[in-house]
Amino acid sequence: MLILNHSSFVTFTLMGIPGLESQHLWLSVPFFSMFLTILIGNGSILFLVATEPTLHSQMYLLLALLMVADLISTLAVVPKLLCLFWFNDGDIAANACFTQMFFIHGSSVTRSALLVSMAFDRFVAICEPLRYNIILSHSLIGRLGLLALAKGVILVLPMPLLLQSLTFCHMAIPHTYCDHMAVVKMACNHTRPNYIYGLFVILLVVGLDLLLIGFSYALIHQAVVRLSSRDATCKALNTCSAHLFVILATYVPALFSSITHRIGHNIPPHTHVLLANLYLLLPSMFNPIIYGIKMKEIRGQVTNCLCRGIAQNVSPSNKPASK
Repeated sequence: MLILNHSSFVTFTLMGIPGLESQHLWLSVPFFSMFLTILIGNGSILFLVATEPTLHSQMYLLLALLMVADLISTLAVVPKLLCLFWFNDGDIAANACFTQMFFIHGSSVTRSALLVSMAFDRFVAICEPLRYNIILSHSLIGRLGLLALAKGVILVLPMPLLLQSLTFCHMAIPHTYCDHMAVVKMACNHTRPNYIYGLFVILLVVGLDLLLIGFSYALIHQAVVRLSSRDATCKALNTCSAHLFVILATYVPALFSSITHRIGHNIPPHTHVLLANLYLLLPSMFNPIIYGIKMKEIRGQVTNCLCRGIAQNVSPSNKPASK
């Protein structure tokens, strides 16, 4: 029987991963492992940047903002997902669903904008090294962070607002979180504006941001080609390598998930849902690992912290007692 509900009175039910409901308990193991890795990795980088004065440079401040966006995205997704997998608790009120959607997609847009800012940071560091501190002042970094936040809020806020005007015929969402397109498909009235706006945000965020990042790296490539010293070339490329790995970890799963969601009609539903989760969690998990491996300053601070911890555990009172 068809049930019509206005969004204000709806309680949705997240169904998890379609076709793999019997495996939810086992699937919770890798998701919980990723959750712990994200919390420890991103939290450690944030702690180091906050407490170590040597890491208060512009690049590491942008990195800290990226870690905050990753943590917000993860905390918006994984706790409810684990409740679903462990306790079969998939019920979520419409307002809570729309709020979760806002934080998930808003943090993703903010993350993309921060990657553009980081590409600009690498461009200035390589092409204008003598004017780096003048061009990229700490006040400019603050404004870039606020601009990224504003972009996420302004672009994503219309999504839940448009959904609030819809009437829903279906309450069971075949997903692990309130994805925008998954919730739109639950409506029974005219959803064309929702589809168009969702596609507009994807094209604007992924298309424009990738274009700006590509433009920055084209200019960086021109500058690197003109370098006469091989050591200087290797140093310049190494400066950008961590950022390039993060871009690949962020945009490749996002593009693949978006394409399969719209044109991959023959792909099993559980593949769509798994890709959507990996698109959100993999960048958050790999970002601190990539920067921890590639950035010698972070490696050095981690080593110093470990050495201090070991030294504190070795108590001088363990000396043998004198006769």
